[in-house]
Amino acid sequence: MSRFSEPQHPAFAEMNTSLGFDQRLWPQDVAQSRAHARMLGAQGIIGAADVTAIHAGLDQIAAELESGGFSFEDGDEDIHMAIERRLTAIAGASGARVHTARSRNDQVVTDVAMFTREAAEVAQRDLTTYCETLLDAAERHIDWPLPGYTHLQRAQPVYLGHHLLAWFWMALRDRERFAAVERAAGVMPLGSGALAGVNFDTDRRAVAAELGFTDVAPNSIDGVANRDFILDYLSAAATCATHLSRLGAEIVLWSSSEFGFLTLPDAWSSGSSIMPQKKNPDAGELLRAKAPRIVGHLQALHGVMHALPLTYNKDLQEDKEHLFDAVDTLRLCLAAATGMVAGAEFDRERMSDAASDELIAATDLADLLVKQGMPFRESHGVIAGLVREAVESGRSLADVAIPALGEDARAVLAQSSWLESKVSEGGTALPRVREQLDLARKRLAGEA
Repeated sequence: MSRFSEPQHPAFAEMNTSLGFDQRLWPQDVAQSRAHARMLGAQGIIGAADVTAIHAGLDQIAAELESGGFSFEDGDEDIHMAIERRLTAIAGASGARVHTARSRNDQVVTDVAMFTREAAEVAQRDLTTYCETLLDAAERHIDWPLPGYTHLQRAQPVYLGHHLLAWFWMALRDRERFAAVERAAGVMPLGSGALAGVNFDTDRRAVAAELGFTDVAPNSIDGVANRDFILDYLSAAATCATHLSRLGAEIVLWSSSEFGFLTLPDAWSSGSSIMPQKKNPDAGELLRAKAPRIVGHLQALHGVMHALPLTYNKDLQEDKEHLFDAVDTLRLCLAAATGMVAGAEFDRERMSDAASDELIAATDLADLLVKQGMPFRESHGVIAGLVREAVESGRSLADVAIPALGEDARAVLAQSSWLESKVSEGGTALPRVREQLDLARKRLAGEA
């Protein structure tokens, strides 16, 4: 007998169902039900024959879902109810006992926690591959000069290896964020029931151990209401995607005819429908555009959670689509970033020519005066005046600076001097870049 005297309105039924997107949680739901049934049997809450029947039924259901042979019905509101309906059809009364000592509230959030934990593990693996690709590229191009930029204006020269390592450190921090997500999703909500716990002497820690959780939620209310681990994943993904968008922006710029610093492989480029000469860096452009999509998911879930009273509310059904799309989008972005970095062909001569612009040695000239005893602000003004004179007269900076500053300026204006003078820790001088590369490999391997 139903609590309700009339069926749901079709529009509400469509609005209420989540089966269209939560089907992907079936592996987590089957694993959870298997562990839950085993615990119920061990605790004497259901019989051993029930456990055997439930496990056999779940094996059959997993095979059907894996092969695409599972038949969904109109009344299946979500994947959890669909699996339980099918299990009851296969195992009869034993199947109907699988939901003993749990609520859909703690069942669903446990599945999502398992999914999030696994997604965080995958993100860490993908980021490790991306980091290794960056390190390999940095080592191959460790001493290739190019201009560094501020305000997209040539600022100071750096080595390409040093520049690529900047992307590495961003990605390594991203990996650390996903490690934190994995820890946050490692607390099992199952056993919280609808919100107050359950009326049976369950062994939550046995279930947690079987499902790979490191702890159990200590408060049943928080266990049901908590979606922080999803926010943590989305936050880590948003930051990571933002980093990748900046890489994409530089790839787009550097592959243009105006820069000409790199050529992308055909596998990561697109053509034009009308201009046969075009080779477009669309993958880099999409890295720029995918980032706000992921950031939007983070903002949207914050909106769902904002001011939401405890414990469970149907609003929380909206967590999954934001999470699922962010997971899928980030995986594509990391694959694209890794592929473009691995396949990019850099033009050493073009970069070196751009890094030979004497004007980007202005700071080195100012520092020369500082070493001779002049306060930096005063030396900055002196060199700014020489730069202005060179630009307005159409002469090189050397033609203006050497007569004004003496022969010491000639050595400073040699390109290798600009690069090798940056001897501070973390700087672009080649010995420092080699140190950094060694440290990066150790950090990636967890050795430092």
